[in-house]
Amino acid sequence: MASELTVLPLEDCLDALIDYRGKTPRKTNHGIPLITAKVVKSGRIETPDEFIAEEDYASWMTRGLPKIGDVVLTTEAPLGEVAQIKFLPVALAQRIVTLRGKPGLLDNCYLLYLLQSQEMQEKLVGRSSGTTVIGIKQSELRKIELALPPISEQRAIAHILGTLDDKIELNRKQNETLEAMARALFKAWFVDFEPVRAKMEGRWQRGQSLPGLPAHLYDLFPDRLVESELGEIPEGWSMRPLGDFADLQGGKQLEKNRIVPNGEIPVFGGAGVMGYTETYNADGFVIAVGRVGAYCGQFFSHRGKAWINNNASLIRQKKEDFGEWLFLSLRHADIDAIKKGAAQPFVSNSDLSKLPLVWPGEKVVESFSLFIVPLLREQEDANRESKFLAQLRDTLLPKLISGELRVHDAERFLKERGL
Repeated sequence: MASELTVLPLEDCLDALIDYRGKTPRKTNHGIPLITAKVVKSGRIETPDEFIAEEDYASWMTRGLPKIGDVVLTTEAPLGEVAQIKFLPVALAQRIVTLRGKPGLLDNCYLLYLLQSQEMQEKLVGRSSGTTVIGIKQSELRKIELALPPISEQRAIAHILGTLDDKIELNRKQNETLEAMARALFKAWFVDFEPVRAKMEGRWQRGQSLPGLPAHLYDLFPDRLVESELGEIPEGWSMRPLGDFADLQGGKQLEKNRIVPNGEIPVFGGAGVMGYTETYNADGFVIAVGRVGAYCGQFFSHRGKAWINNNASLIRQKKEDFGEWLFLSLRHADIDAIKKGAAQPFVSNSDLSKLPLVWPGEKVVESFSLFIVPLLREQEDANRESKFLAQLRDTLLPKLISGELRVHDAERFLKERGL
């Protein structure tokens, strides 16, 4: 395949390079989504949480307008994250450049995968500058050489890798739906007390079923609300501290060189998963909480082995069967009431252990688990499949781009495995 490659600097392969570094837009709470470096992760653009006003769009986007299919590349903090624009309109922030291949020379989808290859990532780092934060200047980016196969080969390679990514994305959306269903059911039962209100208002009679409320659950729920320290709760239910259900154990710092970008065992820090490692200090249905900083009081869950790092704590359950209920209860608890510190908020394990939760009794929690566990099992199956697909994609990527593996061989390989 080497004889079929065309070697050119990046700037000669592009129809457009849009760079808004050096400009800072006026941000608003709603309007045109702003693509920033922090939402470009793992080959996709996560949901933007910053915006610019619609009336500012024309005056801001004077250096060029992005198109569907354009590739965005982070130029620093971090350097080298890549994704493709799937929706419009969007505004482009600093630390992002947008690349568009020349028609007939460089396919945008192929460029997306090419930039994720180890060879291209090393070229980006090789032309970067800086010490604490490394970044790449536009002048240096333009000089990076690409070795391009014929456009038909590019499209075929991008199609193979894109098919795997499409399956991963489908699983991700399915998991979002399953998680929304689980949260909605929890909220109906334990926050809005919908079964109790349905009985109070005569909308649910013995022997009848309601959406999310099968007939056999009727006697589990009381038919009135009473006052508690945190407002109304169902009669017979109680407010109990987290310490009744779990022990809290501070995380232990793991050496940085033992944390890698990908792997089997996640490392939970104050902001959630910060990487992966080969060891663990928690197993089972793991619940962790960030204790310091911007993510103070946020709860994270994982089924299996995990490492809980410093700035986080492990919530070690006393009864594993109630893990899903406990995690969702914590997500709805008033954590702000026990936070301390202004500039650097934090929560202590002793205060967390006193956090009040609404306790409905074991039978109600057991019935809730019967509904929720199948949803979580589906999520776990989808996550396992996505992990396998991602590993397969990452294995095929360098082989296809280098020509070590031909397209027809990769297509046959995937077909044999039903992909």
